[in-house]
Amino acid sequence: QVQLVESGGGLVQAGDSLRLSCAASGGTFSSYLMGWFRQAPGKEREFVARINWSSSSRYYADSVKGRFTISRDNTKNTLYLQMNSLKPEDTAVYYCAAAFKLNGGRSSGEYDYWGQGTQVTVSS
Repeated sequence: QVQLVESGGGLVQAGDSLRLSCAASGGTFSSYLMGWFRQAPGKEREFVARINWSSSSRYYADSVKGRFTISRDNTKNTLYLQMNSLKPEDTAVYYCAAAFKLNGGRSSGEYDYWGQGTQVTVSS
């Protein structure tokens, strides 16, 4: 059983940056494909980014490409999401997730474990 705990959310202004972290425990972190998703009020959960176990493969949603960077440190069992040039439409609860697989990972149904989420609010 893998436990995931997100942190780093907050209230920022448009154009600011935030760095989210996701601390993993209870499993072999380096075995998991990791992803970030987000859910805004009244909307479905959507894919943001994902990274494979070795960091050799990363995918981003078109809406965040060029602004967000996903990374991981397998020695610290931690996943990160660096978010730059934030926009009001980035406002959402951000979730990290773990999938015991090598590829894919752009659909929420592929993930086995989820964190509780961290709120990101971007004011205009």
